[in-house]
Amino acid sequence: MRNMNDILRQAQVIQQKLAKLQQEAAERVYEASSGGGIVSVAVSGKQELTRLTIDPKALEGGDVEMMQDLILAAVNEAGRIARETLEREMNALSGGIKLPGMF
Repeated sequence: MRNMNDILRQAQVIQQKLAKLQQEAAERVYEASSGGGIVSVAVSGKQELTRLTIDPKALEGGDVEMMQDLILAAVNEAGRIARETLEREMNALSGGIKLPGMF
């Protein structure tokens, strides 16, 4: 019975660490850019776009489709960085064990 209590205690510690990691990750900001810095964005750990910056020179050409592509690329890259960072940190904490509903 002692082993089972130890396992439960360890599981609780890991659960507390995971909750803290998720909270910290939600407060972080992940940045990315595209078009050589023409478009830059910031995304929170909650996958929310928090900042979008467009170089005014990029608007002079009037190429709306290019601008849309650059914005999408930057937002998707920032989201990818956020997801991969959280997944890497969770894997380190859980010893590589995939935990249901965490990713």
